[in-house]
Amino acid sequence: MKKIKITLVKSPIDRPERQKQTLIALGLNKANSSREVEATPSILGMVRKVTHLVKVEEA
Repeated sequence: MKKIKITLVKSPIDRPERQKQTLIALGLNKANSSREVEATPSILGMVRKVTHLVKVEEA
């Protein structure tokens, strides 16, 4: 599997609780925090739900 780097670029304040929980599940807690993860279908689905809050790059 290829890896992707996910960076939180916008704050989850004033966002629905479900989006906040998705960010926590991805391991993104603070602004500008990054995480390198495998590009599995479940991870890509979570990223798709919060694309307006994160930046995704191939690692």
